[in-house]
Amino acid sequence: MNRNLNRRGWIKKSLLGLGALAAAPQISKAFNVNPDQPFVHSNFSEITPTFNLEEPRMLARLSANENPYGPSPAVTRAIKDAISLGNRYAHRDAAELIELIAEKEGVSSKHIMLGPGSSDLLEKVAFVSFPAGGNIVSADPAYMSIISTARALGASWKPVKLTADYAHDLSGMKQAIDADTKLVYVCNPNNPTGSITNSDQLRQFCADVSSKVPVFVDEAYLEFLDDSQSHSMVNLVADGLDVIVARTFSKIHGMAGLRIGYIVAQPERIASITDKVRSTMGLCSTSLKGALASFKDEAFLHECKSLNSSCRKYLVEEIASLGYEVIPSYTSFVLFPIAMNGQAFMKGMYEEGVSIRVFSIEDQPYCRVSIGTMEEMEYFVEVFKKVTA
Repeated sequence: MNRNLNRRGWIKKSLLGLGALAAAPQISKAFNVNPDQPFVHSNFSEITPTFNLEEPRMLARLSANENPYGPSPAVTRAIKDAISLGNRYAHRDAAELIELIAEKEGVSSKHIMLGPGSSDLLEKVAFVSFPAGGNIVSADPAYMSIISTARALGASWKPVKLTADYAHDLSGMKQAIDADTKLVYVCNPNNPTGSITNSDQLRQFCADVSSKVPVFVDEAYLEFLDDSQSHSMVNLVADGLDVIVARTFSKIHGMAGLRIGYIVAQPERIASITDKVRSTMGLCSTSLKGALASFKDEAFLHECKSLNSSCRKYLVEEIASLGYEVIPSYTSFVLFPIAMNGQAFMKGMYEEGVSIRVFSIEDQPYCRVSIGTMEEMEYFVEVFKKVTA
């Protein structure tokens, strides 16, 4: 890779004035993840800060699952070259990207819809699926974008607890489907837990359920898996099933601020959306040119996955050595329970320049930390020890 990946090298312990930090105490059994007690919907929520955030002084931004290495140099060059064409609409670039995606996914271009990030497409699907209420079935916890939009439109949410090993309870989800169910949502790997559901079991679930109700499979973090395409549900779309698969350029491609994502679905499902809203009109030429360049830069994607894996392994080992039980993660973040008040923990981390997310699950605070550079991970561990001491 033709650049310095440790671009946060300015984080120096001497400059931060950090002395030797005492190790945090071991967590009592009461704070460990109990594999026999999966999550419960009634007590799952995000803890939002009650203090003023000073984002500009963040030394380690680990709250949004952003790729710290991207976008790739090829993307930067493509965007620079595209600026001079900013007076022209980008329909041709959108069509080229759609063709590349269709070839990769083994479907026709009519099976593809682009959008400014996959969250936008999640919300568009919700608007089309819930004009008159109904319900959405998903795991609990889950990524809430499509669920929140559905509920805002008058739909209800039918959450199904994760299994003891944090996978989707596919049997329970199937049982939750009723005559009012308009959509089943699966995030795999899951956010905020980072856990994964067996792809063979999920594939069978989708095949069974999609004959009754469409299944939306959010694969935002799929590319962090080894042999990721073999875990995808996109082949079910090629087989003609009513399955919607979402991908994004925000994560492994490092283009979160450039806003490009896509869904793969049956042409009639795509048409149900594009009959109401235009697709590529909301995309800019710079983002499209960048996505085209990133799509072809396989070396960059491979190195990002490798670096993410190494840093995640380091973080999990360090946190586990302090007595915390980390939920096994297959993504660019990890989730684990903490042994102190969630607001106090978050405030302490932010005051030391580390942004993270905190969730409450069964009245137990959990920290979700994004995987940054190795230097950011080392700094996170130091600050974590200090704040939880």
